Amino acid sequence: MFNKLNKKWLLLIVSLALILPMILSACTKTTTTTTTTTTKTTPTATVSSPTPLTTITQFVGLNGAGATFPGPLYSKIFDQYYKITGVQINYQAVGSGSGITQITNGTVDFGASDGIMSDAQVTAAQNAHGAILHIPMTIGPVTIAYNIAGIGNQQLKLTGTVLAGIYLGTITRWNDPQITAINSGLNLPDAAIAVVHRSDGSGTTYIFTNYLSKISSDWSSKVGNANSVSWPVGLGGAQSAGVAGLVQQTPNSIGYVELAYAITNNIAYAQLQNSSGNYIVPTMASASKAAEGITLPDDMKLMITNSANAQAYPIVGFTWILVYQNQTDKTKGQELANVLWWAIHDGQQYANALNYPTLPASAVTKAENEILSMKYQGLPLLTK
Repeated sequence: MFNKLNKKWLLLIVSLALILPMILSACTKTTTTTTTTTTKTTPTATVSSPTPLTTITQFVGLNGAGATFPGPLYSKIFDQYYKITGVQINYQAVGSGSGITQITNGTVDFGASDGIMSDAQVTAAQNAHGAILHIPMTIGPVTIAYNIAGIGNQQLKLTGTVLAGIYLGTITRWNDPQITAINSGLNLPDAAIAVVHRSDGSGTTYIFTNYLSKISSDWSSKVGNANSVSWPVGLGGAQSAGVAGLVQQTPNSIGYVELAYAITNNIAYAQLQNSSGNYIVPTMASASKAAEGITLPDDMKLMITNSANAQAYPIVGFTWILVYQNQTDKTKGQELANVLWWAIHDGQQYANALNYPTLPASAVTKAENEILSMKYQGLPLLTK
């Protein structure tokens, strides 16, 4: 009997040894199948760009702040990019001065400025996070907007010398002989000129004062060229919208705003004499002329005011996105490089409808090289 029981147990043990591996194998296959079915992969962004270092599978969004000059264009570009890729970009148009401060402090992923960073600003940024790039996005004219009753649809003409005199406070009335001499036929009033300027740190101010410094030795020595200056006269308005609003609300006023703001707000703007003696209306075409036939530096730190081109409007400037060359977050760095690449290529299609000239081909090439120089831990974020 004992032998019979041993044989039964032996048969049971052998059977289990044969069946158990089959059961375990079946369980493993079931688990694998279930995992494959429930895993989801975020689609990669479809953009016109070179190859990223690695595929982005999770979008984290980007934050930027700075120039109001290109604000309407950035709003459109970033909105379109979100619709295509799902990458959300929050841009605050708070002025170039604030954009430079925020990128230096590391509170945003990118800054924006219409003015070139000063040596002191560059040093502060480099000490904080390393080399910083000025990547051009568009160009635009700074219009001389005015609100003068009684002159109808006739367009005011100004020279650089007269404009400098108005902002220096040496020309104070609209019927000053220096103004009437170049505006025959205009019924200019015997009224005080209400001068309007930016109250915040502004790249538009940088472009405007760069022009005045080139055209007037008095301006250059007494006031100078910067995002913020000590204004001899006038009322201050915050951001481009603030200057546009003050000009609209203040009789006999004059101010400076980017073309898009003047057109959007239906504000009259002047013809301005250029370096060839021609009176030029600020348009996308006359702004583009200012960027023709010039040698662009690799770092794109270049002012193009008071162009020698006979057809160019004289107060024109680039506007830049400010980014650190060495990114500390790989995912954000790749997202940033991708959106910048898209903006200087596909994104340019939205510029003209918003009264911004498209970026010149020569500037696109320089911008490409800057974006390709962006790195994470020594490796490029994009490669061709």
